[in-house]
Amino acid sequence: MRILAEIITRLTHNLGSASLFPTTPIVTFRPESRTCPHCTTRMKILKTNTKPVATLSIGDFIAREITYFCPRCGLIVGSEELNLLVPTRCNIGYDVLAYVGQTFFLDSYDNEHIVESLREKHVAISRSEVSYLAKKFIVYLSLLHKKVQKETRAFLSMNGGYILHLDGTCDGDSPHLISVLDGITEIVLDNTKVSSENADDLIPFLAGIKAAYGEPVAVVSDMGKGILAAIRAVFKQVPIFICHYHFLKAVGKNLFGKENDTIRKRLKNYGIQGILRKRVRTLGNTIASSPPQLMKIFHRLFETEEVVIPCSSEGLPPLIIHTLLVWVLEGKNQGQGCGFPFDQPYLSFYQRLVTAYTLLGKFGKAYVCKTARDKKLYTAILRDLKPVIRDSALKSASARMQEKAAVFSRLRSAMRITLPENKRGLNDNGELCSMKTIEKEVTKFSLRLSKDTNLMKDKAYQRLIGKIDEYRVMLFCDPIVIETTAGKILIQPQRTNNLLEQFFRAFMRTYRKKNGFQAVTRVLKAMLEDTPLVMNLRNKDFMYILLDGRQNIAERFADIDAEIVRAQMIKSTRNEYPVSIKLKKIVNAPTFLTSLTSLIDRKVS
Repeated sequence: MRILAEIITRLTHNLGSASLFPTTPIVTFRPESRTCPHCTTRMKILKTNTKPVATLSIGDFIAREITYFCPRCGLIVGSEELNLLVPTRCNIGYDVLAYVGQTFFLDSYDNEHIVESLREKHVAISRSEVSYLAKKFIVYLSLLHKKVQKETRAFLSMNGGYILHLDGTCDGDSPHLISVLDGITEIVLDNTKVSSENADDLIPFLAGIKAAYGEPVAVVSDMGKGILAAIRAVFKQVPIFICHYHFLKAVGKNLFGKENDTIRKRLKNYGIQGILRKRVRTLGNTIASSPPQLMKIFHRLFETEEVVIPCSSEGLPPLIIHTLLVWVLEGKNQGQGCGFPFDQPYLSFYQRLVTAYTLLGKFGKAYVCKTARDKKLYTAILRDLKPVIRDSALKSASARMQEKAAVFSRLRSAMRITLPENKRGLNDNGELCSMKTIEKEVTKFSLRLSKDTNLMKDKAYQRLIGKIDEYRVMLFCDPIVIETTAGKILIQPQRTNNLLEQFFRAFMRTYRKKNGFQAVTRVLKAMLEDTPLVMNLRNKDFMYILLDGRQNIAERFADIDAEIVRAQMIKSTRNEYPVSIKLKKIVNAPTFLTSLTSLIDRKVS
């Protein structure tokens, strides 16, 4: 049968199973030996079963399995070869399962694309089956991961141990998905889902990590109190490093988060962004019909050093105003893509509004708007901007935030991370320099700030210095000396949790791409906690451990007991129950309880 399967594989590679088999083929499987392995008695045929099976090598076919039994000891034996192709009580082959999992998680293909690609391979499954198989793939991967924990621990020990990076993600009211990986080999070690990042939920999880892989040489995490408390409880003597990116993010929010909220809320109250967008659309339609010669004049204005606006160029004012408003709206897109507080889109937008108002004032004084239509447009836009510009709360919050953002920028420079000029955005791991140098620069920053008596009147600055002092030891740890098979080496843990951050971003981006919505709350609620293990499929060292001599992951899946997988799948869906949209609308209505009470009362009476 193995030779037959190889022949079929070669033929279907060139011809396709449809051309090789005009009708659905029937392939017979029987035990490899007729002799009972226990008592050497010649076994007899017990029964013959058939079931539809789908594999990538053959496509859809009928598997005809002959089962033997031993009349002496009662042993029942089935076909080992069939069990290597497809799990017991299943119709989908291991290779199809592996294909679905890898294309779903690694290639980010959606269900429809996977269905179509399998149809080309003459394997017919539905879109819902793709989701089911993707979840089943994670169960198999999780069980394999646990199966090779001892081998993984031995591999980590060869490198002198592991550096545990711990981070989590959530969305809305979703549970927190917590993952840990080794910062040296980048192998994901374990995952869990918890309701919140408190110590009580995390301590059992970290204790399991310790039991499986031993104590790490260091731990890198964010500043969450629950996370730090759990780490200290489980890894008492292990040095803890605070992620520099998370530290800056936390102190920046603390420093000028209040001012940022003020600017955001007041701009939203005025609805100025929507007003300007409407103006831009209207002006865009107007200038679309402008003569080509006018566009040449406009572009020439920005190509010469001395900008001179021709008096005879009718239609130029709307073009200039349109460009200015587009520039204002682009203010919200400025920054490195790191998010607040590293980027300050609302402050940038407000500053451009102020600049645009000033320029429009000069524009009017230059008597450029000569036609009644141009003057009406100019006046209307000034009227749109005037309430925002005259808002004293906005002006005050903007001034304070500018001052604090400048101080925050100095701290970023001292810590040599998320610098605007490096253009690495969220993938910034920090500049390569010694931790002592960074600590020295941050100390200089703190001393300079503490001597500024005017700034230190603000408690926000006092808290900033307090946070630096509180986390100093965890921010600027010395390199760690560890023993390896090659001797002693120095290891400086990464300054950020970017390994996990990048994975979570890519992971969520994949689901947003598949589902077409920004929020992934439902995804996080529904996904299996071990889904981040797919990250290991790209790790050559771990795959060598995982495959254990097999050619591919499909062959390795055959080593897992299908009944255990079936039990895990049932367990994963035990708490899931379908609720219709109409029913959700009823139970979420404010009057639900009153209406239900009234209904019951009427029935009782």
